Amino acid sequence: MKTDKRILKLCVTALMAALAYISFTFLKINIPTPGGYTAFHLGNTFVILASLLLGGWLGGIAGAIGMGIGDILDPIYILVAPKTIILKLAIGLITGAMAHKVFKIHTRSGRSLTYAVFLSAGTGMLFNCLGEPIFSYFYTAYILGAPEKAAKSLAAWNALTTCTNAILTIIIASMLYLAVYPRFQKNGLLQKIAPHD
Repeated sequence: MKTDKRILKLCVTALMAALAYISFTFLKINIPTPGGYTAFHLGNTFVILASLLLGGWLGGIAGAIGMGIGDILDPIYILVAPKTIILKLAIGLITGAMAHKVFKIHTRSGRSLTYAVFLSAGTGMLFNCLGEPIFSYFYTAYILGAPEKAAKSLAAWNALTTCTNAILTIIIASMLYLAVYPRFQKNGLLQKIAPHD
């Protein structure tokens, strides 16, 4: 039985990684800036959804793998893949901690569940809205060696795209989780994949 749960968690993690990759790679609008590229995309949606379903570690790993591979396979973003991997893992850890440690979403229902899910997703995306531009500036300026003006320009654009992406992510990921929650709860799938205290 324990092996079945591990296999199921591995399969759901792989599915979320694949969806993060697909939504980042094929559902994005690239924006060139003097310091590099930024994008409007839906990749974070599946980092958040994975964290709500599986917990922080597996959600973060799914996001880091899916979006990390998306960066590695894209010549525009290959140099920022390490930054992406770190940030997506952190988003997953923060969202998962809020969802499963603070709000304990697997014990809630109704309106209480809805608030907890939206707040958990919002916390992960708030981190991303703050972390992405700051981390992007230091990564671009000090690791990639871009001029300070270019790094600042990229960070400013990143702030705009990240906040837009965050709003869409919170809405879509939360609605997806709330849509699958009753079905997963009814057939016992949620108890097999969700982390429990």
